[in-house]
Amino acid sequence: MSKETIRLEAIDPIEIYGPTNKNLEALCTYFPELKVVARGNEIMLDGKEEDIHKFRLKLSLLIQRRHHKMNLTPYDVEDLFDGEATPDRYKMCGDAVIVHGNDGKPIKARNRTQEEMVKAYFENDLIFAVGPAGTGKTYIAIALAVRALKNREIKRIILTRPAVEAGERLGFLPGDLKDKLDPYLQPLYDALGDMIPAKRLQEFMTEGTIQIAPLAYMRGRTLDRACVILDEAQNTNLGQLKMFLTRMGCDAKFIVTGDASQIDLPNKKDSGLLRGIELTRHIKGIKTITFRNEDIVRHPLVAKIVKAFDSEN
Repeated sequence: MSKETIRLEAIDPIEIYGPTNKNLEALCTYFPELKVVARGNEIMLDGKEEDIHKFRLKLSLLIQRRHHKMNLTPYDVEDLFDGEATPDRYKMCGDAVIVHGNDGKPIKARNRTQEEMVKAYFENDLIFAVGPAGTGKTYIAIALAVRALKNREIKRIILTRPAVEAGERLGFLPGDLKDKLDPYLQPLYDALGDMIPAKRLQEFMTEGTIQIAPLAYMRGRTLDRACVILDEAQNTNLGQLKMFLTRMGCDAKFIVTGDASQIDLPNKKDSGLLRGIELTRHIKGIKTITFRNEDIVRHPLVAKIVKAFDSEN
């Protein structure tokens, strides 16, 4: 039997132990034969040398994770013992691959602004990604969500859009409500289809691991341990945006994407995206990434088209 004392340096113990020591208690459940006593920034261990060594290792990984997350939860402790907690998993930048597509092609940031978006995702729990069409905002957001699901960092992906007509009327579209709404959500299906095999994607959607729904369906929900993406957020008013943002539960990541130049609301002044960004810009844990015309990654003509139309405004 051995004894050892671990001292937490340069970090507030509560950030590791969690509220009412929940994270520490969760860690201790994996070491039933090890006596663990925490007092301030010191953790005293008494037990087998092998258990002490493993406890120290897992604690070190937990501290590394805290440096890349706003808050730790018992879910993070659970992941340490699922073989998923490697420090590199939180260091996404430069040429790092986010996820591999169905054809094996690596999906990664294609310009500096996309790199900033990826970095912001790992350092914040809520990010706004705003800018013109074709900059890859939604695609990168979905790639990050798929990666998090594959790495068991989250339990679900939830993708949503406001069902706002862009020159067409829902009532005149054929079919039931799902049939009427699916065209608005098709870009989200397309992105997912690039990254998850069709059969597995259908299984995920059937079991609720991946959910795609109009924004109105988010009301009243609390979304825990999920990556939640609101696309086309320029078509939400301030009240709808607030409703969406306040769905955030424990250990969740929220990504809001939008293009303020493509508002489909009858009164463009009703859009709450830019106002919402302004209201939250000083809150720690929230980051805004702004894409510009030079970040467009579609056909080279798209950037010229956007520039031409912008000159009319």
